[in-house]
Amino acid sequence: MPDPAGHDQRVTDLVDDLARSLTPVRRLPGPGVRTLAWCGAVLALGAALLPVADLSGLWARLGVPDLRYAALCAFLTSACAAFAAFQSSVPGRSPIWALLPLPPLVLWIGFSGLGCLRGWIAPAANLAEPEELRGCFAFLMSVSLPLSILLVTMLRRACPLRPNLTAALGGLAAAAAAATLLVPFHPHDATATDLLIHLVAVLVVGGLNGLLGGRLLDRTA
Repeated sequence: MPDPAGHDQRVTDLVDDLARSLTPVRRLPGPGVRTLAWCGAVLALGAALLPVADLSGLWARLGVPDLRYAALCAFLTSACAAFAAFQSSVPGRSPIWALLPLPPLVLWIGFSGLGCLRGWIAPAANLAEPEELRGCFAFLMSVSLPLSILLVTMLRRACPLRPNLTAALGGLAAAAAAATLLVPFHPHDATATDLLIHLVAVLVVGGLNGLLGGRLLDRTA
């Protein structure tokens, strides 16, 4: 007959061996802490770009309410999208967190639309040249790239069960942050074409992050 005592001893030895081979796992900071770290990185990048920015034009543009509130809502969109991405990267968290950046996003578009309306009412407003629009789009894409890489790197430490959704939220955060950092370099008032450029940049960055970043975050791939 099998020896129950010997079997129990073997199980105990196996558990002891497994326990000795375990390495401590450092717990991830909460989504709020990681969002603050992300916002700090965005602000640090903005501070690094300030020496080459048109500060006199910046204060003039921020003196216009719709431009000032549009910039604020763009930053809030970035922060809320980053927080939603960090929340969705934690297994068990509700996907409804993905709706968090929608209110500031709608306000961002709305205040930008008011700027377009002001341009239509006052045709003498400083309108954008095609070269300036291309420059804005290039700025948004080039700044979104390192911010997207940083956010995907931060998100990879978790284990998102919806990697494409998490990555798309990260893309929205990066694009909105790039739009915020564009304000000191914006050479003209808001126009409908300018708003369209911003929306296209957000869709492109969010879509690419959802596709490519989603693959990087997918631990089952």
